[in-house]
Amino acid sequence: MDRRKFLALATGGTLAATAGTPFNSRAGDHSMTSSETSYALTRPAYIDQSHLVVKDLAAVSGFYQRMLGLSVLEKTASGEVLGVAGLPLLTLTTDSNAREAPRNAAGLFHTAFLVPNRTELARWLRHAAQNNVTLEGASDHVVSEAIYLSDPEGNGIEIYADRPHEGWKFHPDGMVEMATLPLDLQALYNSAPDEAWTGMADGTAIGHIHLQVGDIPQADAFYRDVLGLKVMARYPSASFFASGGYHHHLAANIWNSRGAGMRADHMTGLSDYKIRFNDKETLDKAVLKLDELEIKSEKRDGGVFLRDPWGIGLTLSA
Repeated sequence: MDRRKFLALATGGTLAATAGTPFNSRAGDHSMTSSETSYALTRPAYIDQSHLVVKDLAAVSGFYQRMLGLSVLEKTASGEVLGVAGLPLLTLTTDSNAREAPRNAAGLFHTAFLVPNRTELARWLRHAAQNNVTLEGASDHVVSEAIYLSDPEGNGIEIYADRPHEGWKFHPDGMVEMATLPLDLQALYNSAPDEAWTGMADGTAIGHIHLQVGDIPQADAFYRDVLGLKVMARYPSASFFASGGYHHHLAANIWNSRGAGMRADHMTGLSDYKIRFNDKETLDKAVLKLDELEIKSEKRDGGVFLRDPWGIGLTLSA
């Protein structure tokens, strides 16, 4: 397929709910180099890793390797750990009893891979065009520029680059100004260096996890009131949570999943994820809150494991 046709198709038609309407590209690259730590990861808490249960391990792992540039860091009897430059980001496991998660089930909306800067986002877009990767949307969220797609089993993916946080606008209540505007994919593509793409750059991380949940007030009560994350933005039927003034480390929506209950056992999709705390005091406060509210948890993998109100697992560690 002609690359210009690919880009025209990617931005045409109705975009997925994850993207909203398309965005205006803003000129200017980010000053951060790929060796610097992303602002998202310097906050008191951040998303560390994501774990998906899949039916076809070879197909899904191959997609993340070829199309997203992740490398296999570890193989186990039931799965693989993938990452960038030796940093684990995504665990894939397979289950012979796994059932495909219904579209309206609580679970993953998308895993968001944060690249170090706009140039790396453009480089990935050029790679995607050259390999006819199907895109589901592209958006300018004012604080970031994002491209959306799915893996072979329908797990949502976002590839995005933040704008420098010094330029973000905050409202008097502490919430950050975000929007969903059109992203000019052709302009982004044209800005990419004309050189071979060899995978995701050093410094790529999981910037945030976006969840499907059954109820927004219940999500607020858990992620804000129990875990201590701040609500940074609200949209119809969605809340965006973060630590330390980031635009969001976690989001929760009911666009497909209003009223969803607990996830069933042996379901594909998001099994669990990890929240890492740079500040042990913040972690201790979160764990103390779990004890006060008698929320079931256990020590596991060097941290504290629990489940949210919909059965999605998460591990808190420092």
